[in-house]
Amino acid sequence: MSITKAARRRAARWLAATGLLAALPAWSQDAAALAARLAALRSQLANSAFQHPLHMESAQNGDELEGNAYALIEQPFAVAAPALQGADHWCDILMLHLDVKGCRPTTASPPHLSVAIARKYDQPIANANWIDFSYEPAASTPGYLLVRMHAKEGPMSTHNYRIVLEAMPADAKHTFIHLSFSYGAGFAARLAMEGYFATFGRSKVGFSVVGKKADGSPIYVGNVRGLMERNTMRYFLAIDAYVDAWPLPAAAQPEQRLQNWVAGAERYPIQLHEMERDEYLAMKRREMLAATAKPLPTAPSPAPAPARANPGTY
Repeated sequence: MSITKAARRRAARWLAATGLLAALPAWSQDAAALAARLAALRSQLANSAFQHPLHMESAQNGDELEGNAYALIEQPFAVAAPALQGADHWCDILMLHLDVKGCRPTTASPPHLSVAIARKYDQPIANANWIDFSYEPAASTPGYLLVRMHAKEGPMSTHNYRIVLEAMPADAKHTFIHLSFSYGAGFAARLAMEGYFATFGRSKVGFSVVGKKADGSPIYVGNVRGLMERNTMRYFLAIDAYVDAWPLPAAAQPEQRLQNWVAGAERYPIQLHEMERDEYLAMKRREMLAATAKPLPTAPSPAPAPARANPGTY
């Protein structure tokens, strides 16, 4: 059982013991669990090895892969909460990931995000796979935010994509967030990953330390857990970059987001270096300009993609 589930169960037991559980909506239980998680992680956040108050976890349960990031963001909740709501805002956030080539919110009800994800950062949008995410703003109160996004299907037999974001005030100047990113990998995806980790991805690692070398340097987790941690970090950096730029004038925000994201990624060259800073900035400026088209009237069905030996930058 993960620590996250344990924290949720402790919070639920406390609420049940006080007789409050049945009377509270589901998001109140989630808020209590997030507060318990913040209390449990105070020491790890204060002594984080990430050059940021950040804690990361990853797991593989059968075909399901999951990454979780818990962090303090240097903006008050009153700033972070409005920035992290709305399908259009989330398209801007996701576009910061180097493998996301396009994102359009739709006018469907409920809202959807049509996201173009490439196998590798240097692929054009024409060769990307479109994934249709539903967008659900599950809870928004003065003390708690919960947003969920879900896609049933993706390329190469991947499925059940979930992006979940929780946020709450940590103090007057900081927001505590929990980002969860997960998906299921079918046979074709597992086959592609095996080929990838045996070749192009052999040296790629995540952030969790699983041992020490003879010289005392860390051994980082690899394979699918390393993959999940790299992607979870990229999405966390996008959230952090977006919220940090939110107080600026609207015209200045897009460029500041890009500068923030690449600066964050450069803190972790072993895990996240894929391209040079100026290459990333030039690429994303082009893609963001192309993404300013009007919203789609409906969410397009994801185009089927053949299994390939290299699943990409991930």
